[in-house]
Parts: sequence; structure tokens; C-alpha cells
Amino acid sequence: MHIAVAGNIGSGKTTLTNMLAHHYGWEPRFEAVDYNPYLEDYYADIPRWSFALEVYFLKQRFRDLLDIASAEHTIIQDRSIFEGVYVFTANNHAMGNLDDRDFETYMELFESMLYIVRHPDLMIYLRASVPHLVQNIQKRGRDYEQTIPLDYLANLNERYEEFIFKKYRGRVLVVDADPLDFQNNPRDFAGIIDKIDRTLFGLFPE
Repeated sequence: MHIAVAGNIGSGKTTLTNMLAHHYGWEPRFEAVDYNPYLEDYYADIPRWSFALEVYFLKQRFRDLLDIASAEHTIIQDRSIFEGVYVFTANNHAMGNLDDRDFETYMELFESMLYIVRHPDLMIYLRASVPHLVQNIQKRGRDYEQTIPLDYLANLNERYEEFIFKKYRGRVLVVDADPLDFQNNPRDFAGIIDKIDRTLFGLFPE
């Protein structure tokens, strides 16, 4: 079984992925941090290298999906290929870093990949407001995240909403993260577990 956890920067994806992996005995899977041969060029000239960078990420994420598909045990993944495409690459295109021709080619490549791989059995979407994201970002104190513009987080939130509710064709469980502290409050975490159990295993019907 393949479970994916989706959500904006600071929504708590990694924390929830680790907690669910521990609770259910699933294998957590995080995006590879291998050396990216385009990253240095990308930051030197973003419009010039955006297409190459995005295709490289797409290739890496596709390879991850193939690996997950061949696994005989349940894997829970922190951010899937679908977010990379419909949220982050789409945002890069909207910002003018990818022209229409390159974006169309990229999307055709991604859509061809979908003939080989399937959607996760469940995508858990951590839905969070910008103030909640900012609070979490400040709390974890990563220097490189402290200068993320609020408009950028807001734009990503809009793309997440469009992705989850209009473009994604798999099964989704929406978790409103704003009122929750699932990392420190066992009752909040138990509420998420109950929702997952109902969705995946048909337990505790309402």
C-alpha cells in the first residue's frame, strides 16, 4: 500500500509522516537529497535552467514511484510526484520561470508517466492557513525558511487547493491542521488515526 502526505511548507508533513510510520509500522519515505547537477546553475539563472531542474526532479520522483510500486510492504511518502507537478512546477510556470512551451512539454512527459504508475492508495492533505504555516516555520527555526515571502506561501496554498479539489483523481483525506497540535496532543493525533482507519479499513463508521 502507498500512502502520501501532502501539504504546504510548514504544514507538518514530515512530522505526521514519521508519527504515522511509527504508529502503523509503515516505512517512511522522504524525497531523495542526492546531488542535483542543475541546482547551482538554476540559482545563477533561474529562467534559463528551470526546465532542466524541473525535469530532473520529475525523473527522481518518478524513480521513487517505481520503487514504491514494487515494494511488498506499506510505504508512507512525504510529498509525492503529484505535488511537485501540480503545485511547485505549476507555480514556477506562473511566475514566468518556465515558458508555455517548456511547461507543455513537461506536462506531456508527466502524463505519459501516469500510464505506468498509479495514484497512492490514500493521500492525506494537511490543510493549513498561512498564519499557521508561518507559526510552524518560525518554531522550527530553519534559517533558510525565515525569509520565505507570505505571498509565496499564499500562492502555494491556492495551488494546493486547486490540485486537491480539481486536478487530483486519487483518494484524499483532508485534515484541517490549524486547530490541531498532533505532535504534542495525543487526542489530536488519535483523531487523525480514526479518520485514516475509517478511510482505509472501514472502521469506526460515523
